[in-house]
Amino acid sequence: MKLSELTWQDVNALDRERTVVLIPMGAIEQHGPHLPLGTDTFLASAAAGEIAAECADVSLLTPCIWLGASLHHMPFSGTLSNSFDGFHESIRQVVNSLADHNFIKFMAINGHGGNCDSMSIVFRELRHKRPNLQLAAANYFDFIDLALYQKMKGPIKGIRHACEAEVSLMLHKHPNLVRKDKLRNDGLAPHPEIPGLVSNFDEVTEEGSLGYATLATPELGAAFWESIVKNGAKAVRTFSEGYSYLGIE
Repeated sequence: MKLSELTWQDVNALDRERTVVLIPMGAIEQHGPHLPLGTDTFLASAAAGEIAAECADVSLLTPCIWLGASLHHMPFSGTLSNSFDGFHESIRQVVNSLADHNFIKFMAINGHGGNCDSMSIVFRELRHKRPNLQLAAANYFDFIDLALYQKMKGPIKGIRHACEAEVSLMLHKHPNLVRKDKLRNDGLAPHPEIPGLVSNFDEVTEEGSLGYATLATPELGAAFWESIVKNGAKAVRTFSEGYSYLGIE
């Protein structure tokens, strides 16, 4: 169910013990010359929407938090970035508003790597202040079966930025938005290597992408997407039904 399409009475009738609030999180930021600025928002919103549709009886889908933490992409035109404090507050207020209405289970469905640290920090803070809440800070790409990455043709077996994996997903979900004539491989690395080095994206790429975009295929994107929806829906149902902490053997 989509929160924005319900009335307050519809929301009032939802089971607080079983309902998992799904919060898509994206960004409006550069994705090289071949993908649109809204890529992360498009994919996070679609993933969360289809996952919610698969378990509509136990999920409540909020609108996407689209203004993400994208300061490292600001050297490229068109990028919009929240401040870290602003992004934290956006998440905090969505959760707190629904927690005030007695919802207890919340799962982020994030599509932007730059949001990962922030959403985890906010969820830990919220769990400390509201220990009754059950919180999961997930990325849509966490739901991809790891074995599928071996189907990638390039040497990078995972998602980077406007890369083989992300372009494949866009070729599957939004093929009309991919500039196929501008696909290019890109990526720079510091030498010598410095563990934990913090870089802006114009320092690690030539034109804004990172990975082997020319190797992307819609078939790979379809395989990824099927896995995302299947495993995502399974995770939501598991979250809804309840879990326990067991000792090690």
